[in-house]
Amino acid sequence: MMSRLVVIPTQRAHSNHAEVARSIGVDIIAGRYPEGARLPGDAELIAMFGVSRPVLRESVKTLVAKGLLSTKARVGTVVRERGAWNMFDADVLAWHLDAGIDRRFLGDLAEIRLAVEPRAAALAAGRRSEADVAELQQCMQRMQREPSDSAGFADADLALHIAVAKASGNLFMRSIGSAIEAALRASFLLSAPIETTDRETVLRWHQRIVDAIAAGDAEAASAAMIEVIHNGMRRHEPPAAEQAIAEAVLPAGPGEKP
Repeated sequence: MMSRLVVIPTQRAHSNHAEVARSIGVDIIAGRYPEGARLPGDAELIAMFGVSRPVLRESVKTLVAKGLLSTKARVGTVVRERGAWNMFDADVLAWHLDAGIDRRFLGDLAEIRLAVEPRAAALAAGRRSEADVAELQQCMQRMQREPSDSAGFADADLALHIAVAKASGNLFMRSIGSAIEAALRASFLLSAPIETTDRETVLRWHQRIVDAIAAGDAEAASAAMIEVIHNGMRRHEPPAAEQAIAEAVLPAGPGEKP
């Protein structure tokens, strides 16, 4: 089991096969069908979901395409290892929010952000247009207006980071930002700076990103982005006493030290 922090329900699917795929996908991500496990047979799944065989098979094809399942003759439908899952797929990310975000998910998200966003900020400092700077400033104004623990604050924060990726002029960086938008928004909601000093710190460092990009200072923009990401990681950690209790009660997730 992975130590769970929070479940963030997403919108339900709009078709039978998509809803079946979502349900099975969430069960896989939550560990109810662990890596290497075989799914129940077609007859059992059809009875479970109340759908036709073509609908079930379309659902399985969807999960195979997203890397969660493999199908083999005389073996059946088997859950693939986590490393094969397409984490840039919008559905797979949404299903993680449904299943429950854990420390490993947040850590992996922070690592990919550290690999991409500081460089995006540095590129933005050299390539931004006046329109890009105006958009970044508008995002800052939205963050300053919204209460820290509101969805509006998280949305404004997300908009700023997406605007940085856009201003970088690199289409791949922009695409990565779009792919992980749902995960970023969830991360920002979880790391909301409730305390006044935390809010001031968050706003100050985000403003430094904007100012550095506007000034064309690539090094400062990159450094400010790194600090913003690390600051968010620190707010994801529970207080020391609470963490000690959680670690004593909850088993460590895969790859985590007990």
